[in-house]
Amino acid sequence: MPGVIVRDNEPFDRALKRFSKTCERAGIISDIRKHQYFEKPSERRKRKMKEAKRKMRKLMAQQARR
Repeated sequence: MPGVIVRDNEPFDRALKRFSKTCERAGIISDIRKHQYFEKPSERRKRKMKEAKRKMRKLMAQQARR
């Protein structure tokens, strides 16, 4: 679990923002969202295929621009 050391005279909002940023970088937030509900294996495969297709389309579009 990432932690943040609050500096002297640092506002709470800034420390909270740094903490949320470190959690995001560590992948904790996306992992929590992924485990909020059960996903059937067939749904997981479909989602991964959609992501792969989207990624390939994006790569093809970038190569076409060059």
